[in-house]
Amino acid sequence: MNTIQKLSISTFALFIIMSSCKKDEVIVKEAVKTETVKDLAADPTSVSTSGQPTSTGKYTFYSFKNGIIANTDSATLKWDVAFKATTILTNGGTSGIGQGGASVLSGIFDEVKTIPSTSTFVQDSKTAYAIPTGSGKGWYNYDGANNLISPIAGKVLLIKTADGKYAKMEILSYYKGSPVSPTSSSVSRYFTFRYVYQPDGTQLFN
Repeated sequence: MNTIQKLSISTFALFIIMSSCKKDEVIVKEAVKTETVKDLAADPTSVSTSGQPTSTGKYTFYSFKNGIIANTDSATLKWDVAFKATTILTNGGTSGIGQGGASVLSGIFDEVKTIPSTSTFVQDSKTAYAIPTGSGKGWYNYDGANNLISPIAGKVLLIKTADGKYAKMEILSYYKGSPVSPTSSSVSRYFTFRYVYQPDGTQLFN
């Protein structure tokens, strides 16, 4: 058998082995992530030496995939939402360099299996946030008489992430420790929320 024939047989054998390996490859799909976050600080206030409440004015940045993100990464695609007091930013529009946006849906969190075809995602702008602020406009109601913030039951926040993936989120509490019946003395600006994050780019949450 000459050298050319040997090379041809070896090449063919290698092709068969490589083809077999490719057939045996298993593509592992990243699972949908379901998580509840407790007491995420959203620029909580403290009392200064003068006796006046103060805060840092800084946002807490969060990635549905990786958790809390350092403030130094605020100008990156590493975060999806950011929290400060009652304001929630998305990583898009005037708030970030990502594809982020949001749509506020009325519905039961566990029953939202996919993003409705009627949902429209908007981005933060100079005049309004994708997740509206103000009592009754977005995720909360404000009780002025008792100075209390209460999440609106049946409000699901549909989020488009910085890299164009999707998540659904529900705010459960605005107070540290998630008291069932918060009072004016409850420590505020601590978010407890749950979410489902779909990492494969589809709009399905199961």
